[in-house]
Amino acid sequence: MSQNNIQSDSVQNPRVTWEGCSVLLDINDGDRLVFARLTAGSTLKIGNKNYSLRPLIGCPFGSSFQIENGTEGPYLSRFIPSTEEREGCQIVDERRDNRAIVDNNEAQTLTSEDIDEMRRQGAKGDEIIEALIANSATFEKKTAFSQEKYRIKKQKKYAPRVLLRRPSARSLCEAYFKKYPNRIGFLRVDALSLLLSLANVSANFDILLVDMVGGLLTGAVAERLGGTGCVCNTYLGSTPSPVEIVRAFNFNNEICKRIVRAPLHDLCSDQTGTKKIDSCNAELNVQISTISIEEMPLPSKHEAADSQTIVSPQSKMGKAPKAGEKASEEALKLWKENGFSSLIIAAPDADAWNLVKVLLPLLSYSAPFAIYHQYLQPLATCMHNLQQSKMAIGMQISEPWLREYQVLPSRTHPSMQMSSFGGYILSGIKICNS
Repeated sequence: MSQNNIQSDSVQNPRVTWEGCSVLLDINDGDRLVFARLTAGSTLKIGNKNYSLRPLIGCPFGSSFQIENGTEGPYLSRFIPSTEEREGCQIVDERRDNRAIVDNNEAQTLTSEDIDEMRRQGAKGDEIIEALIANSATFEKKTAFSQEKYRIKKQKKYAPRVLLRRPSARSLCEAYFKKYPNRIGFLRVDALSLLLSLANVSANFDILLVDMVGGLLTGAVAERLGGTGCVCNTYLGSTPSPVEIVRAFNFNNEICKRIVRAPLHDLCSDQTGTKKIDSCNAELNVQISTISIEEMPLPSKHEAADSQTIVSPQSKMGKAPKAGEKASEEALKLWKENGFSSLIIAAPDADAWNLVKVLLPLLSYSAPFAIYHQYLQPLATCMHNLQQSKMAIGMQISEPWLREYQVLPSRTHPSMQMSSFGGYILSGIKICNS
C-alpha cells in the first residue's frame, strides 16, 4: 500500500494508525510510556533489543502487541487477550497464606542457561512462563493473588506487551505528567479538564491562549473545538513559546489552520493599552528569557532519546502538518472589533496579574477566563487586583482534587503512590468597568 493510500485512509478512519502518525506506546501496563512516530524504519528498544514498529502501521488504536520469535528474529506481533486475562483474578475462598514460604532463591530449578536454550529453540514467552511455573517448588503453595502477581511479574520480563494508545489531551497529559511534569508546568489531567470547562471552550469559539506548557493546552483546546472556531496563541516579545506537543495530536490540515499565533503587540496595536504592554514586556523580559527551548518537549529529538525510540534517516516521510502559523490581518481586525470568546492562561514562569491586566480588555463582554498556576499566591494577588479594578465578577480560585483507585477483586483501595497536588485555577467573567 502506498503512502498516499495510507494517509487517505487515516483521514477516513482516524481510529487506525497510518505511516507518519504519532502514537503513545504503553509498555507493560504503564511501566514505560514512549512517544513514537510510526515509520518504516522506526524501532522500539525493549530490554537490550530493538523491535521494528512497522507491524503497528494500519492497526486500530487500542491494539495490544507481544514479542514473539520468528524466522528473522523476535518481532512485535498483535494479539488479543484471552477472556481469563480480561476478567482478571476471580474471588476465591481459600485458607492458604504465604507465611510458611521462605524466599531463599532455591525454589526455582530452571536456570538462566535453560531459559536461553529455550529461546534459541524458538520458545515463546508464554511457554517460558509456564516452564518457570512448573519448575517452581513454592508456586502451588501461594495464594491465588500471589500466583497472579507471580505470573504478571514473569510476563513483564519474558513476554513484554505493548499497548498502542491514541495521542489525546488526556493520554498526553498523563504521559507528560508522569515522565516530564516540569515541561507542562505540573499540569495534571484533572486540572486541564477543569481549565477547559471553566473557560467554557465550545464549538465555534475564538479562544485566546497564553501557552507556556509546551503546547499541551493549545492541543487540548483545538481538540475540543473539533475543527471549528480558532485558537490564537499570543506571547510577549518577538519569540513565540514552543508548542511542539501539538504535533503529537495528529491534527489534520483543517484543524492546524485554525491554530494561529499573534504577538500581543499586534493584538493591542490600536488600543490605548500599548504603554501597558511595553511595561509588561519590560517586567517579564527577565523571566521569559530564562525559558529556553531545551526545557520544552521536543519529540523529534529529546523524546526519541529519552524513550529509546529510534527513527532511521531514510524514513522521514509523512510529516505532520505544521500548526501555529501567524494570524492573518483579517483575523486580527475581526478580533479587535468583536473580542475573543474566552481566555486561558497557563504561564508558570510569568506573573499572572501583568498578563491579565493586558489580555482581559481583548475579550468580549461577559466572556469567561481561566488562569492556571502551580502556586496559590500569584493567583490570589491577581484576584485581589481584579476586584480592586472592577474588571471581572464571579471570580473564584479552585483547587482540583484527584484520588486514583486500584480496582481489583477483594483488593480495591486507593493507589499507594499518587499525586497529591494539582495546582490552582482562577476563573471569572469579564465585565465593562466604565
